[in-house]
Amino acid sequence: MSNRRKDEMSLEDFTHLILPIKNKLFRFSLRIVGNVAEAEDVVQEVFIKVWKKRSDLANYSNVEAWCMTLTKNLSIDKLRSKHRRADSFKEGFDIPTAKGENPYHQTAYNDTFERVQKLLEDLPEKQRMVMQLRDIEGLAYQEIADALDISLQQVKVNLFRARQQIRKRLVNSESYGL
Repeated sequence: MSNRRKDEMSLEDFTHLILPIKNKLFRFSLRIVGNVAEAEDVVQEVFIKVWKKRSDLANYSNVEAWCMTLTKNLSIDKLRSKHRRADSFKEGFDIPTAKGENPYHQTAYNDTFERVQKLLEDLPEKQRMVMQLRDIEGLAYQEIADALDISLQQVKVNLFRARQQIRKRLVNSESYGL
């Protein structure tokens, strides 16, 4: 006879519902902490917290947004405890390659990708997190608002400002040949 409550998440449920978002959580944490090993630690801590709270998961309307919030909070805590800023975000990101793409175009794409990553690092924290969640992770505006505990309007404003800043700096750097 099992001691598990009827509404409690099983290991199978956890495997099917929570594990598929591990890469998204990892990329989000990596964006904040800037270190692969620390981001992996954060995701592991998130999974442990989720597993310990499995009997309460029915209380959350959006478990993924809750996991993103946990990831954000634990990543910020880890960053603060180390008293350092992230120095490289390139690790952990897959740069897609198109089949049949010639080396010139692929190099140009890689260069632009690296410039955008560097420009993203310079954004204010909230703008950087909103842009990461929307443009890289593909979360909906409301999911971002829930994950970051900000209003829907703040999500839109931060995303607009982040995109505008990246675009402006990218255009300026290209016009000066940087």
